Amino acid sequence: MCKYVAYFRVSTQSQGVSGLGIDSQKASVAAFAKNDEIVAEFEEHESGKKHTNRPQLAAALAECKKHKATLIIAKLDRLARNVAFISSLMESNIEFIACDMPQANRLTIHILAAVAEHEREMISQRTKAALAEARKRGVALGNPRMAEMQEKARQSHHAGRPADDVVKLMQDWKAQGKTLRAIAEGLNRLNLKTARGKDWYAATVRAVLNYSTGETAQTQESPV
Repeated sequence: MCKYVAYFRVSTQSQGVSGLGIDSQKASVAAFAKNDEIVAEFEEHESGKKHTNRPQLAAALAECKKHKATLIIAKLDRLARNVAFISSLMESNIEFIACDMPQANRLTIHILAAVAEHEREMISQRTKAALAEARKRGVALGNPRMAEMQEKARQSHHAGRPADDVVKLMQDWKAQGKTLRAIAEGLNRLNLKTARGKDWYAATVRAVLNYSTGETAQTQESPV
C-alpha cells in the first residue's frame, strides 16, 4: 500500500470558496488512490504565477518527508506552468505523481512544464499585441464594464430627458479624447436615439454634455 499526501490548488480565492476546481481534483485523486492511503490533504488558493508563495505546498512536502509519502496531484498544471518551479520541487527529493499522467518520468515532466510555460508566454504576447493593435485603431480600452453599460443605456433610455447611463457613456467617451462628432457616431451605431427619437449630431451631444454639467441649462426641460 502506497502512502500519499494530496495537494490541491485553485487559482483564485473565489474558486476555493465555491469548491469549483477543488472538488474535481479531489475526485481524481480519490479515484487514483482508492486502494492506497492518503495521510494528509492540503489546499492552496493562489495564482499559478506566484511560484514562491506556496505555504500549503511547503507544508505538504514536509508531511511527505515525515511519512515517507509521495505527493499526489490531480493534474500537472496544478503545481505551476514554470520549469524552474518544477525543477526546485524535483530537487527536494520528494516523489510526486500526477493522476492525469502517472507514467510520466522526470524528463517528460520537464518537457511538459517547458511547453506549458512557453504557451503561457505566447498567450501573454498575443494579448499585448492585440491590445496594441486595438489602440492603433482607436478602440477605447480600460473600462471592462463598457458593454454592460452600453446595454444598460439602451434599456434605460426614455423620452423626456437623456438617460443617466447615456450621459455617463458620453462623458466617458469625451474623457477618453473622443470628439463630439465621434461620440454622436458612436451613439448612432448603438441605436441610441435622442429623447425625441432623432439621430445624434455633434451639436446635440454638446448640448447634453453642457446640460449635464449645468453650464447652459436654462430650464428643467431636456435640450434634446
